[in-house]
Amino acid sequence: MEDECLSVSPAERDLPSLVHAGDGRMHALLIDGEEQVLDHLRSMLRHEAFNVSAFSATADAVEELRRGLRPDVALINATMWGRPDMLALKWFHQISPTVPTIALSCSYDPRVIVDAVKMGAADVLVQPFDRMDLKSSLRRCRLASIAGGQKHAREITLSPSSSFVICSDAMKAIAARCELLAKSDLPVLILGETGTGKEVLAHYVHKMSNASNATFLKVNCAAMPTDLLESELLGYEQGAFTGAVKSKPGKFELCNEGTIFLDEIGEMSPSLQAKLLQVLQDGTFSRLGGRTTIKVNVRVIAATNIDIKAAIRERRFREDLYYRINGYSVYLPPLRERRDEIPVLIRYFMQRMAEKYARRPVAMTDRLLSVCMQYPWPGNLRELEGFVKRFLVLGDEQAMMSELSGGTMSSVAPTAGGGAVSTPAGGLKKMLSSVKGEAEAKVIAAALQENQWKRKRTAAELKISYKALLYKMRQYGIVAPPSEPMC
Repeated sequence: MEDECLSVSPAERDLPSLVHAGDGRMHALLIDGEEQVLDHLRSMLRHEAFNVSAFSATADAVEELRRGLRPDVALINATMWGRPDMLALKWFHQISPTVPTIALSCSYDPRVIVDAVKMGAADVLVQPFDRMDLKSSLRRCRLASIAGGQKHAREITLSPSSSFVICSDAMKAIAARCELLAKSDLPVLILGETGTGKEVLAHYVHKMSNASNATFLKVNCAAMPTDLLESELLGYEQGAFTGAVKSKPGKFELCNEGTIFLDEIGEMSPSLQAKLLQVLQDGTFSRLGGRTTIKVNVRVIAATNIDIKAAIRERRFREDLYYRINGYSVYLPPLRERRDEIPVLIRYFMQRMAEKYARRPVAMTDRLLSVCMQYPWPGNLRELEGFVKRFLVLGDEQAMMSELSGGTMSSVAPTAGGGAVSTPAGGLKKMLSSVKGEAEAKVIAAALQENQWKRKRTAAELKISYKALLYKMRQYGIVAPPSEPMC
């Protein structure tokens, strides 16, 4: 009988938007099989000025929703009927995805919390709890509603570790444009600052294309010297150079009928640009040391954070290559130009990190969220993700406030009198460069500490080379404590 309640009709998915009770008070929906729990919750919620509809059976709640019940928050037993699959929670989230939901649990098991978040819960209350616990949970739900409420976020999974979250009008327009581009074989050039999500957008174009089941490979053109990058792209034959003990196919061969993403293409040397141009013109090339011609059909997506027009004028980038890779260009605006995404992205990163580390999500106060909305985020999404990760691990709101307010906000926020605060000596570019460096140093130090200062593991987690990590540690003066062995 209960399982029949979990089937959601198309009409139920289109239930009208939520409204408050007629007396202006918020309305709470309770679903729990224990009458004592329902009485306890009903009493506490009424003390918080809520109207309450309580049900011991999911079927009764279904009937009331069909009659027009529109709650502002739902509290649902995460394991109704003694079953661990959280069907009631999943069912409710399918019907009312915009209603913040609190999952009630009798267990501190991290798996229960992670599963509840997966099913759409904004928070988890572990029994027994008191009125202050409930009040804090309701507050977290309100923040979750602010983060994901009026602007519906669309999340598209690209890989087990990557998703494309679309919530602002600007990103919806970009996503719609990229969906159209994906159906063609036009090369795409993605422009934007570091950390704006160029790789995610490239992966999204591949995912939406007819070659979505084929290979998608990323090559960072700034991470390797010219000779090594050429061998990575084109491959080599045995004996082509010292150390080439056997033949190796290049990335273009491996991506045949798929997509190759050339990140930071603006950093590629002019000599290699000429060879790349030949590949893009007719799809043919030879491995290093090879005598035969190889033909491939590869979709090329390139990205850069430099001013590519200036690079062409200064003869650092070939104009003919630019027109070859620029079948269509997409500009990703920095996060400071799409601030309405910040609450949604904070919630997304928090849920993803909490799931990864099997920890309970940490709620942000209105004050911290307001500071996040004002901060310029020079490192864009990458900096925001690192900030949320540190907040989850440390849970120190005052430290997070200090991190964001350390002289950076005052340069972009208006004064009380309405005038702009003057930019520090050295100009905005120098200031932002300094802030970016500080943020990067904090992320690296936190990652090293989490990995017990094991540098190879840290480099793999940060998705940079081991040599790059060592360079950045020297650059920022990051040194392990004497008691911590590094490897």
